[in-house]
Amino acid sequence: MSLLQIEDLRVHFPVRTGRFGGGRGTVRAVDGVSLTIEANETLAVVGESGCGKSTTGNAVLGLAPVTEGRILFEGQDLASLDAAARQNVWREMQVVFQDPVSALNPRRTIAQSIAEPLVIHGWAKPDIAARVDELMALVGLNPDQRDRRPGALSGGQRQRVVIARALALNPKLVICDEPVSALDVSIQSQILNLLMRLQRELGLSYLFIAHDLSVVRRIADRVAVMYLGVVVEEGPASAVFANPVHPYTQALLSAIPLPDPTLRDRKKRIVLEGDLPSPLDPPAGCPFVTRCPLAEAACSAARPGLDLAAPGHKVRCPVRLRAADQP
Repeated sequence: MSLLQIEDLRVHFPVRTGRFGGGRGTVRAVDGVSLTIEANETLAVVGESGCGKSTTGNAVLGLAPVTEGRILFEGQDLASLDAAARQNVWREMQVVFQDPVSALNPRRTIAQSIAEPLVIHGWAKPDIAARVDELMALVGLNPDQRDRRPGALSGGQRQRVVIARALALNPKLVICDEPVSALDVSIQSQILNLLMRLQRELGLSYLFIAHDLSVVRRIADRVAVMYLGVVVEEGPASAVFANPVHPYTQALLSAIPLPDPTLRDRKKRIVLEGDLPSPLDPPAGCPFVTRCPLAEAACSAARPGLDLAAPGHKVRCPVRLRAADQP
């Protein structure tokens, strides 16, 4: 049984349209996503801004309404649970947001911020103090920082505080929503190393949301590439990076900067034409059809399925799959 199962998830938001707001439309932020996360696994969800990756994470946490589909945690359908049972399940899920400045109350000390979930869940004061000290040591914070406020810390230290708070209740799943994108490159590496160490030591699973594929390459076991609310490619990280099949995945990987100047000229950058379509009015067929260099007439007729390109490696592109089958 998977730790987390997302089955045909749809998150649609009604909005007003037109110059004076007299019309009505629907933003299809997530439009039929199915994913699984196993114990001790990192699934990275990647894509451009607006593709629906953060909304998917928010739906798992109960921060975005589910229009259709199911979210199961350890086999339990979250929608079928009463409020108390759902609250118990959500204790097993925590989140690390992108911006630690916004995630922390500037008036609270570091110890108070880390202790917040423990206070909410009724821990005794002596136990809270001991747990805060344990968590600070776990994430590499000094004990003398406990009475400081977020403004007195660096960006990397603030993110360590956020991670410590997320671990306070011993969760099984942590949703990391762009957790290093607001940090300098050298600090990014430190935080990634911390997350990987914590996973090994605590047996954590991560839903890692990112747009930077060079970051994803370091931490992910599997990768799901999203475009316009839909997963277009999913598979083991090694397979997706070594043999990307979908044209959108290929374009994303071609944009990864290479540190060695001698290799940059050998790498062909794939530049996509046109803009990302609006989720208010997505294409009727393949979501990528308006920007795809391989698009055929059939691509506009119906959305293709997510089919196997190799064991465990699925792609939503019959054109590329057909080409791969030809001798």
